[in-house]
Amino acid sequence: MKLLRYGEPGRERPGVLDREGRIRCLSQHIDDLSGAALLPESLARLGELDLGSLPVVDGMPRLGACVGNIGKFICIGLNYADHAAETGAAIPAEPVVFGKWTSAVVGPMMTSSFRAVHRKQTGKWSLAW
Repeated sequence: MKLLRYGEPGRERPGVLDREGRIRCLSQHIDDLSGAALLPESLARLGELDLGSLPVVDGMPRLGACVGNIGKFICIGLNYADHAAETGAAIPAEPVVFGKWTSAVVGPMMTSSFRAVHRKQTGKWSLAW
């Protein structure tokens, strides 16, 4: 099951991609792809739905970030030996934990910009599926 969020920024709705590539609305079943809706039992209930019975979303709406209402965005860095080697760093004795702003989470085809205060771009990007 390919879950997604679609709609205007800040007003995204939960959806699912059917086998024909159409977006189906999940709003009758969950408010958003966040919190309790992401628990295993909730996802199992969504997996039991007959996608053909869900309303088809018209047009080609904008796809948003994959989850909503993100409270914290915690990352683990240098989490494998090759990553440490490519950065020239020693393999850490303990995991490197750091945070990112939740606004860093964007949907597909969305642009990300650097503000003027950033004089140097490192070329490092974090991607998640």
